[in-house]
Amino acid sequence: MSGTAGNGFIYFEDLSEGMSASFSRTVTESDIVLFAGVSGDMNPVHLDAEYAEKTVFKGRIAHGMLSAAFISTVLGTKLPGPGTVYLAQSLKFKAPVRIGDTVTATCEVLSLDGEKKRATLRTVCTVGGKPVVEGEALVMVPARAAAAPKVAAA
Repeated sequence: MSGTAGNGFIYFEDLSEGMSASFSRTVTESDIVLFAGVSGDMNPVHLDAEYAEKTVFKGRIAHGMLSAAFISTVLGTKLPGPGTVYLAQSLKFKAPVRIGDTVTATCEVLSLDGEKKRATLRTVCTVGGKPVVEGEALVMVPARAAAAPKVAAA
């Protein structure tokens, strides 16, 4: 990723269209079980191998929102990064993710609204180069002036 500010933060003023960043993670059995516990989504297609074998997927699949959570990782830690506030996210689930798949979430700046300090980013999760989740995010990004410390008058 290019355009990173020297202190590790990317402020709105540092962003430009076309900037992108990614995060990859291999989905494990523990990820699925923990996500089910945290989210409350106990759908047997995620947790019960015998049940899942009888579905269109012919086996267990990860929660779609688990992959989508990796988009949040990019937005909150890499691009734009710390201080970013999620405002909206559209998602299209294109293909299942299975235990052992490595999901790569990539976010790319599509447009910038300087007045509101907002950025629209294309969001995509892939497995082996094939899209499994696609969408678009709208985020509010901290501005450099807003992040500067206040100096008390003498």
